[in-house]
Amino acid sequence: MTPDPGTVYLVGAGPGDPGLATMRAAELIARADVILYDRLVSPRLLEGARADTELVYVGKEAGGHTMTQEEINRLLVAHAKDGRTVVRLKGGDPFVFGRGGEEAEALADAGVPFEVVPGVTAGVAAPAYAGIPVTHRDQASAVAFVTAHEDPAKAESALDWAALAAFPGTLVFYMGVRSLPRVAAALQQHGRAAVEPAAVIERGTLPDQRTVTGALDEIAALAREAGIRPPAVTVVGPAAALAERLEWFGQAPLRGRSVAVTRARAQASGLAARLHELGAEVVEVPAIRIVSRIESDPVRDAVDALGGGDYDVLCLTSPNGAELLMQALDDADLDNRALAGVTVAAIGPGTAAALRERGIAADLIPPRSIAESLAQEVIARGVQHKRVLVARAAEARDVLPDELERAGAVVKVVTLYETVREELDKRSLERLADVHYVTFTSSSTVRFLLEGIGGADRFPQCARVVSIGPITSETARDHGLEVHVEAQRHDVDGLVAALLADAMSPATS
Repeated sequence: MTPDPGTVYLVGAGPGDPGLATMRAAELIARADVILYDRLVSPRLLEGARADTELVYVGKEAGGHTMTQEEINRLLVAHAKDGRTVVRLKGGDPFVFGRGGEEAEALADAGVPFEVVPGVTAGVAAPAYAGIPVTHRDQASAVAFVTAHEDPAKAESALDWAALAAFPGTLVFYMGVRSLPRVAAALQQHGRAAVEPAAVIERGTLPDQRTVTGALDEIAALAREAGIRPPAVTVVGPAAALAERLEWFGQAPLRGRSVAVTRARAQASGLAARLHELGAEVVEVPAIRIVSRIESDPVRDAVDALGGGDYDVLCLTSPNGAELLMQALDDADLDNRALAGVTVAAIGPGTAAALRERGIAADLIPPRSIAESLAQEVIARGVQHKRVLVARAAEARDVLPDELERAGAVVKVVTLYETVREELDKRSLERLADVHYVTFTSSSTVRFLLEGIGGADRFPQCARVVSIGPITSETARDHGLEVHVEAQRHDVDGLVAALLADAMSPATS
């Protein structure tokens, strides 16, 4: 029996900054069985897809297409007729120079249901990030969006250059880097003033956005000298002159810096978001994956004993451990009251913060976020004959339980999770090669990243290594890396602060 056709969603992903995607876009990405995505779609948006979602790259760029438009149309129809929910994820807005209209026609002709989800178009967003309002009460009461890349099969241009030259407002040209000399010349030939302000914005809304401004008669030469490349939009009109006064995006302190985040995908978003807000281009290269073990009998037994008052001290050695222990308590129908009377020791501020999110204030946080310091602080409070539960990762060092046992404690170690290597995709490896910084938040991120790339010899030569703390730094050095930056506060906030200080120092700026 032939399945009913699935729905195809023509979804605008926005111009590049993932924060500009709509809530509807995020919702559909999470639901999709298959996603066909373009070159300019942010990888961070695709992270919202299910693990079993089929991701199909159909990007187009100057000089070559992964797939023709006709092939894309056929693929959309075929997947939908298999009964799948299909998201066609397109940069910008599907119906603004995105060929979404052609795809919608193909779907309609095939009897496939579809929905269009508008997106923020680059012709508005890129100028806005460059400080150029495309409309302005004093400067421009109208705006026209124009493609500078017409169908090469056309016998002649469909653009009315005389009308465009006379247009009383802002002109925004898409896809016009190569044709910029022709565009500028045609506008002047038909009456647009040579001194008209103009701007070319490369990679609008992305961390490495660049803007070149100048008069219409010189903008093509200025863009060529600056090495402007696609994707870019060109703005012509009085409002373009406001870029120098209103530009705001370039003020972020990490603007122009790319930072690799190597922690597990589920934990990477918070760090990535912080770096992105500071202007960095974030390259997510998840080297590790956290595998929970809280469904095991040893963990269930330990949680039952904890709830039964069998322990005097609970030691947690990572944020992941704190979160998983809380989840294990939930699974056992226990809550924070299970920790009443228990001294809760957190290895550092990150672990303490994870506990705080669940309403638990750590009783003890050592001055240094390492097992040796945690052991000293716990022992200083007296552990003779006390029952201590150490909840940790499978690969954790034995320093903490060994020191506590030597001090007379009765120690039980329970493994909440193990850290395994995440396979790195080709695109992540390519982007890693050119980053300015690589951040490491644990020893396992160091080990598994180097395994994934084939050793320290293949580590990006110009990248500066940022470590969350001394144990991670020691592992990095043991594996042949130079550590350039080590956080004084051993959590994500401390890592970001250390990276920011390094980026703004005269030696590296």
